[in-house]
Amino acid sequence: MSGVTTLTNAAILDGTGTEPFEGHLVLEGARIVEVAPGPGSVGEVIDVGGQVVAPGFIDMHTHSDLQLLVNPDHAGRISQGITTEVLGQDGLSYAPVTDEVLPIIADRIRGWNDDPAGYRFSWRSVAEYLDRLDQGIACNGAYLVPHGNLRQLVIGTEDRPATSAEISAMADLLRAGMEAGAYGMSAGLTYVPAMFSTTEELVELCKVVVEYDGLYVPHHRNYGVDVMGGYGECFDIARGSGVRLHMAHAHLSYPANRGRLPELLAIFDAGEADGVDYSFDSYPYAASMSTLFAQFPSWSQVGTLADQQALFADVRARARMREAMDVTGSDGHQGFVAEWDRIVIGGVPEGDWSWTTGLSVAEIGQRVGTDPVEAAMDLLRGTDFSASCVMFSGIEEHVRALMQHPRHTVGSDGIMVGAKPHPRAFGTFPRVLGHYVRETGALSLAEAVRHMTSAPADRLGLTDRGRLVVGAVADLVVFDPNTVDSPATYPEPHRFAVGIDRVYVNGVAAVVGGEVTGARDAVGARPGRALRSS
Repeated sequence: MSGVTTLTNAAILDGTGTEPFEGHLVLEGARIVEVAPGPGSVGEVIDVGGQVVAPGFIDMHTHSDLQLLVNPDHAGRISQGITTEVLGQDGLSYAPVTDEVLPIIADRIRGWNDDPAGYRFSWRSVAEYLDRLDQGIACNGAYLVPHGNLRQLVIGTEDRPATSAEISAMADLLRAGMEAGAYGMSAGLTYVPAMFSTTEELVELCKVVVEYDGLYVPHHRNYGVDVMGGYGECFDIARGSGVRLHMAHAHLSYPANRGRLPELLAIFDAGEADGVDYSFDSYPYAASMSTLFAQFPSWSQVGTLADQQALFADVRARARMREAMDVTGSDGHQGFVAEWDRIVIGGVPEGDWSWTTGLSVAEIGQRVGTDPVEAAMDLLRGTDFSASCVMFSGIEEHVRALMQHPRHTVGSDGIMVGAKPHPRAFGTFPRVLGHYVRETGALSLAEAVRHMTSAPADRLGLTDRGRLVVGAVADLVVFDPNTVDSPATYPEPHRFAVGIDRVYVNGVAAVVGGEVTGARDAVGARPGRALRSS
């Protein structure tokens, strides 16, 4: 039967958390048309040899907004079973923008997504960006309207509260993005310009999100000195607006916060008692990643790239930065002073500073014969403020406990650019299945798959994805639970998953035999598409 495929001799995990059963699954075009016990023999029959067949994994936090387009194979993501990515994260992305705002934001997030020379940004609105994704991408993309873009468009990088008229203007832009099909609004409250917003501003904008039953997805205001205040504000915004809350890359890190997990869980429980509809995502690693520039004081991040170059050359400004980074603590670095030996450069553009990749800022300072903070400021100037960094500040027992929470979903926070990015970009999902399921038993296999599939689908309102049921879209992953794992490490992050045999995106085989196919759909485009909220 043409266009029909049967995956037989499978351990079927339907994504709901129930245990697997032996059976088969039939695909016709982009849909699942049969899920049943026992063998099957319709159309092209593929014997998967007892491997697990599960719904495709949904990455609730990723920074592939541009990489999906400029590196269309997207092999590091597809190879780990990801069939949908949630884009527009941390309050900064490429839509909505204007001709004037686009280069400012592109400069600011170059360390997340690169800024390829000569690349033509053919969109400005959220609707146009989603249309561009519809031309064919490796996996599906769901989009969040970035709050930082709204603020940049209406206020710029001014450090002040928004007026009521400005909030209204941001609300109009947000409403247009939601009408275009966005799933909610993200916020990056440790990044300029969003860090200058008030709780009241965010409550008012979240009321717009409520109109569309969307999600508020904050990178909240502090993960360090005032981490409980940061989480608390997330719930206060949800209480004040009625919005559904999904907290991005939830973690409890830094030595000062060791042992404080009961306080955090108490905040979660209090929110639930008040009726807050909440969830969160996390990645299965103790280290975090961001841009080096974002660690510096907020006042140093305002203005254009030219403004920042001038500021970082000014002797008095550098002295103020040194004071913040080494003595009093920087708001960009969660209120703490920098532990330069724990901040490792992940990637820089080709040039005079290429040699710094993989070295801590302390090591860089030693090699150039200066203090680490001086070396960091010089490195930023020399790379147009685009250096990314991995920060070793996490606490393993907190990582594991949050992963076990019933409202947890999986988000890689994957940054694909740089010579040595965080291995989470290439290994998040297989690491959960290999290390945390098989090796440590932190989660059962069925529960881990639920966190990766039906749980995020339910948060996004994807009624036809995230479960293996008749009529669902055929986003699937086939893996061996005995061998699935991630060989990606901090020294060698660009290593693809092992033990993942097949991946289907909208019914098209994107991975076969563990190899990315670069497959096309019936009209010759890559099989992924923009997903739009209803």
